[in-house]
Parts: sequence; structure tokens; C-alpha cells
Amino acid sequence: MHAPRPIRVMRIIARLNTGGPAIHVTLLTERLGPPDFENMLVCGHIGPQEGDMAYLAEERGLRPVYMTELGRELSPARDTLTLFKLWRLMLEFRPDVVDTHTAKAGFLGRTAAWLARVPVRIHTFHGHVFRGYFGPRKTRMFLELERFTARLSDRLITLSPGLKTELVETYRIAPADRFEVIPLGLDLVPFAETRRRRGEFRAQFNIPPDVSLVGIVGRIVPVKDHMLFLDMADRLRKTIPNAHFAIVGDGECRRAVEDRATALGLRGSVTFSGFLRDLRPVYSDLDVLVLSSRNEGTPVSVIEALAAGVPVVSTAVGGVPDLLRGGDYGHLVPSGDPDALVAAVATALTEPSSQRESIRQAITADHDISRLVEQMARLYRGLLASKRGNDGL
Repeated sequence: MHAPRPIRVMRIIARLNTGGPAIHVTLLTERLGPPDFENMLVCGHIGPQEGDMAYLAEERGLRPVYMTELGRELSPARDTLTLFKLWRLMLEFRPDVVDTHTAKAGFLGRTAAWLARVPVRIHTFHGHVFRGYFGPRKTRMFLELERFTARLSDRLITLSPGLKTELVETYRIAPADRFEVIPLGLDLVPFAETRRRRGEFRAQFNIPPDVSLVGIVGRIVPVKDHMLFLDMADRLRKTIPNAHFAIVGDGECRRAVEDRATALGLRGSVTFSGFLRDLRPVYSDLDVLVLSSRNEGTPVSVIEALAAGVPVVSTAVGGVPDLLRGGDYGHLVPSGDPDALVAAVATALTEPSSQRESIRQAITADHDISRLVEQMARLYRGLLASKRGNDGL
């Protein structure tokens, strides 16, 4: 009796830039491998001022297929060429499943998969671009594209129940029965095992060991609202004069954020580290992690910080309230409210550390990579079985 052939999965993402989607697709491609699965990871090239996470794939022995045209910006001519190249690649690879991530890759990838008659088409919403990214006209265009490609999809995945509700009820992307909630899975053991206050990050950037260190980790782009973080820092220093602030990451708004820090007289109290590959020293030395975003999916920085035992303060946007269990795992504040952010950070700085261990254990269990791999494998097999009948795949 012949062994069943592996399930062929083509994962498509616009680019492997710094952020949760790149980590997600890389770990899935690595963990869902032979003998049960055969993978192809397709991506475009990162843009200027974006952190490159392609090293994650390289470290795991993965060789993504780079498609130059599959980038961030929209271009009718280039996107038509990308659609053709994806369709041709699918005819060659003959995937059983096409699994897309990020908006542009989702639209082009699912359309090409429908044209190539790929049996199963899946898209993961890591967040959405319907608020905080574009103007009204471009937002409406993305809404219509998502509604169209939702009809070409066998399953739509969200990382949190709140995001599913928003996509179904607020934006009417597709009916609820088309969605499935599968929380993000990460390799959190290195963060959970990191000892608190090792001092490496502070020493590297000349941050005194005895100051209260409040940080933000992520791309410096408009939706992350680093200006709100700086407004909080300015107010907090009036009550905690020795507080120091770390902005870990880079992006298109870095110069504007640096200028704002200078205008507020904060440059001596704010450290800009740029992108860092190893974030364990950062979390080890932080006293509080802040997320000031206007819109979010499921932020990896919050999960990693909680796994490392760091208190978290975040705006109550997107999937964050679900992630923080409505405030049980961290502090939630309204978006755009610096005074509420100051009060929450001040409270977090004085909280006892006794409750952090239980939160660390819970978040590590909730977002373990093994659970994600098991759920995705089951979803692939179930959808294929429903399409083809149970033929041993």
C-alpha cells in the first residue's frame, strides 16, 4: 500500500518585514513540514526603512520564493503581472492549499488560486487596514477587495474573537460561519526562561540600572502612534523624574518621532535602539511595555513581554482586549488618551511582581506554537476532506 503523498501548501505573504505575520508564516512553514506536508513560501521584498525578518526563514533552513512585484504599494500593471506569475507558479507547484497573509497578498493570492483551481483557499487576518492606515477612498477600495476575495475563500481566519466580530458585524467582510478563530502561536520558551533585570540592554544603550524603564517595541509607523507614547512620557516625567523610555524599532516616522522627542525636551530620556533581532535583553530590562496603537491585530510584542514577565499597558484596540483578557493580563486604556496612559503606566510601575508568574504561564500556554500547528494541520485536512472526500490525505 502506497503512503499518502504530502499535502502541498503554498503560503503567500507580501513581505517578511518585522512583525507578527512574518513570524507566523515562518514558524508554520517550518513546523508543518515533511513527511505530512510540502511547503512553498512566496513573498515580496521589503520596502525602505522596514526591518527585514528573512533571517528567521534562513535560520530554519527555509528558502522563500521571492517575487519582486509582490510588494506593499498598489500598482495595476505590476499587480496584474504578479497575479499572472502567482497563477503560473501554482500550476507548476500544484498546491492543495493556498494560505495567504496580509491584505495585498491575500487579494492576489486567492484570486490566482481560484483561477488555478486550487482546492482549498485560506486567508488569515492578522489585523485589518480599515482604520488608521488610509483615507476614506482607499479604505473603501480595500473593503470591496476583501469582500470580493472572501467569496473565493474556503475559510477566513482571525487571531481573536474581537477581530472576527469586527470583520463580520462592522465591516461585513463575510458571514460569521466563514470565519474561524485560531490564536497566534509562537516559540515563547526563550522569553519565559529569560531572567528579569539582566542589565544587558541597559548597559548596551547606557541606560542607568536604577531608573524606571518604559518601552515600546514595534515599527515606527503612523498606526502605532508613537506620538501618544511621547506625550505619555512627557507627563510621566513630571511625577517620576528619573523615568527613562526606550523606543525599539524603526520605520518611516522615526525622524518625526525623534523631532517630537526633542521638542518636548525628552531626548536625554528617550533611547532609540533601532531594530533588534534578539528582544530577550529588552524585555528582561523593561519595567513596563506600552502599546499606543490606534489599531492592532494580535501584537507579538505584548505576548512576548507577558511571557517574559513584563507588565503591559495598551490602548484598547483591535484584538488587544481579547489578548489581555479584558484587563486581567494587563492595563487597557482608550486610544489617544495620554492622561489615561500615564495613570496606567504609573500603576503598573508600582504593582507587585507576585501575579506575573501566573500570567506568564497562562500566556505561554495560550500561544504555544505546538497548539497553532495542530490546529492548522487539522484545518487543512478537514477542508481538503470536505472538498475531495476522505481519500487518505
